[in-house]
Amino acid sequence: MQIIRAFLPVLLSCLALTAVAQVQQARGKATVTYQGKAASAEDKAKANLAAQLKAVEFYYAEAGQSEAENFDVIRDKILASPDRYILESTVLAGEDSADKKQYTVAVRVSLNVANLRNAVKSNSAVAKTGRAEKSQLVFVFVSRQVDSTKSFDDRVAKRVDESVKVNSSNSTSQKGSEGEAIGRGQVKTNSATSFQTSAAADRSRTVETGGSTVKRSSDSTWRLIPSANLNQVFTSTFTRAGFKVSEAAFVEPYTGGNFKVSRVEDDYKSGSDLKATTLQSLVLGMRTAQVPYVALGTLDVGLADKDPNTGLMRVGVTVNAKILDLSQTIPDTIASVGPVQYAGMGPTEDEARTNALRLAANNAARELTSQVTNLGVR
Repeated sequence: MQIIRAFLPVLLSCLALTAVAQVQQARGKATVTYQGKAASAEDKAKANLAAQLKAVEFYYAEAGQSEAENFDVIRDKILASPDRYILESTVLAGEDSADKKQYTVAVRVSLNVANLRNAVKSNSAVAKTGRAEKSQLVFVFVSRQVDSTKSFDDRVAKRVDESVKVNSSNSTSQKGSEGEAIGRGQVKTNSATSFQTSAAADRSRTVETGGSTVKRSSDSTWRLIPSANLNQVFTSTFTRAGFKVSEAAFVEPYTGGNFKVSRVEDDYKSGSDLKATTLQSLVLGMRTAQVPYVALGTLDVGLADKDPNTGLMRVGVTVNAKILDLSQTIPDTIASVGPVQYAGMGPTEDEARTNALRLAANNAARELTSQVTNLGVR
């Protein structure tokens, strides 16, 4: 019971964060110049509205370049009806500089992100196109985790060069004398011999060592993680943006046997890129099925660890994704995301991984849709 009580506040906070995901906080600051002795109520209201608009712009700037472009599209809509997009506004500070005749105000606002995204969607080219005229988009996303890693010992080669030089000299000398004497019928002989030898040798030795060390990077293999929930995230995000979306498995039977989901999965099990043959068959198959746009991507799950602040399990996910335009003779990448990392937490590793994958998939899909929306893709 104590364990349940300990986790209950954390779980409730997670649920609260999920519930308010469509409401975001942002801050803004603006300065207006006035003509009178002091800022009037009208001047202050003008500065307050400008600060609120700056807060919205700050939110989009933090969201990324493509989202910032969306802000430029809907700026006039926000000015025309700020209450629709700004749920509440709190003045943090206000300063009237009479000498400069300027009034400065800082505000914190709560943004209705759902209405902001709907405003972007309603102004997009795809939203203004009838369903029958919309181009189809197929996505192939794989979530995976490292299954095994093979590391290699360093390969060391050594070489020793040695040279030896010897200098020697030798000398020999011999001396002798011989004589005889004759007397009384006898002959006497005598001889003397002297022998002397000397030798000398000098030796020098030089050694040089060298070699090389060869290192090899580790080879990793991946195991795929079931991603039915991810398919729902991608489908709903692209659909809400106004696109006609299909899962790759549903399109495979109409590709003339050229495209196989299993080939894509096998390639992603052994590396981060598709083989040339797999990519070419994918393009040919999608063209056979008359699909002009394909979204490809991987979500790489890291190892779980414990968050020191909450005590919950924490898992990171790295996303790489792109959208290909196959309507061109040479396929073109019209949108891309990553590598970018997101993290999720939960009481167990499985829940933390699920939360991280959901967060990564949602953000990646939203960024991709923002980019293609800015391009006017129908």
